[in-house]
Amino acid sequence: MQASRVGGGGRSRVVLAARIALSAGLLAFLLTRVHLHALVPKWEHSAVWWLSGGLLLTVVGVVLSTVRWQRALHVLDTPTRLSRLLSHQLAGLFVGNFAPSTVGVDVLRVARLSADTQDRPGAFASVIIERMSGWLVLPVMTLVGLLAVPHLRHLGTATRLAVALSTVTLVALLAVVFVAAHPRLGGRLAGNAGWLRFAGAIHLGLDTFRRHPARAAEVLAVAASYQLAMLTAAWMAAEALGLDLGWTVFLAFFPAVAIAQVVSPVGGLGLREGALVVFLAESPLGVARAQAITLGLLLYAMNLVVSLLGAPSFAVGGKPARSAA
Repeated sequence: MQASRVGGGGRSRVVLAARIALSAGLLAFLLTRVHLHALVPKWEHSAVWWLSGGLLLTVVGVVLSTVRWQRALHVLDTPTRLSRLLSHQLAGLFVGNFAPSTVGVDVLRVARLSADTQDRPGAFASVIIERMSGWLVLPVMTLVGLLAVPHLRHLGTATRLAVALSTVTLVALLAVVFVAAHPRLGGRLAGNAGWLRFAGAIHLGLDTFRRHPARAAEVLAVAASYQLAMLTAAWMAAEALGLDLGWTVFLAFFPAVAIAQVVSPVGGLGLREGALVVFLAESPLGVARAQAITLGLLLYAMNLVVSLLGAPSFAVGGKPARSAA
């Protein structure tokens, strides 16, 4: 057993190192394609207000993502204080941006929540269901944006890639949900001992969604609100840089950027900038490659600033709450 754990830890470190190398390599490649002085924006006086609004919306997004998590826990009949969940969420955000490791953001959240509730399978299922809701909303938003704005459907590679990412993500997620929620597939795992009880907990949560669609709609509504807040923050960052692209451009393409950047363990660094170059610079939208990269780096900086709010929670928030419910 010990050898298995050591081997698993070694593989995790190799995968993490490969993901970091991919992010760093892609970012380095992008920087070689532009003049570095072109990355420095020419700020206008209004930039302060746009950036302030973007930072505020990013904080609002963190709160909305925590509410989404709380609603998922409600489905699992595990009521938990929003303030406690927000502490865990901020700690995870801090880890994701400042301390990438094999532990991972979601593993930290599961560990701290299960210390509060003494229900590790339920904590695991709540995080997975919360993530599923986000992955369902993202491709739908891109497809809605492309349907609502006709000229965005004719941007060549950018449009095709956005449609492909969204379609594959949506189909894959629906397949996973179908298998996990099916009584003869995922249902067989419910009530099992060992690690299978974690998959069983996911089935029970999704089965509750099936029997109570109003609860599912509630989680999805909060998930959509969170994604709208984050893409609006990105639009405001673009306005601070003087990129007058319009909010609908971000509705159509920013969810696809969020899907693409998930491979990066360092706050999306590298993958986000590459996706923005494809969607904004290498398309008829007229954005320079350096501007697209600068926008990605600015979004990363905004996330870093907000992540600092999680430093105290990461340092002292691991102790179980006396009364989590």
